[in-house]
Amino acid sequence: MDRLKQQLKEMIVQDLNLPDVKPEDIDDKASLFEEGLGLDSLDAVELVVLLQKRFGVQIADMDEGKDAFASIEALARFVKAQQGNTSENTGTSVSAT
Repeated sequence: MDRLKQQLKEMIVQDLNLPDVKPEDIDDKASLFEEGLGLDSLDAVELVVLLQKRFGVQIADMDEGKDAFASIEALARFVKAQQGNTSENTGTSVSAT
């Protein structure tokens, strides 16, 4: 799951255009919003789209998004769980690592 966390960090830094942040500076357990990384609601919308495109997972509602976006660790668990559900439902294998 470390590789997935690294991919998520790189995606956030590059695609959300955070030039002053390096992926390795993002703490796995730190909040992605507010006092943590400091993302805002527009970043959240963009993250939803990025997760759909890059990992094939969807955030169903705001409550699910709030839990998933709590930290990199929470986001990695969410992506891995969603990909597991997708592969079980379709019979295909999806790698989250």
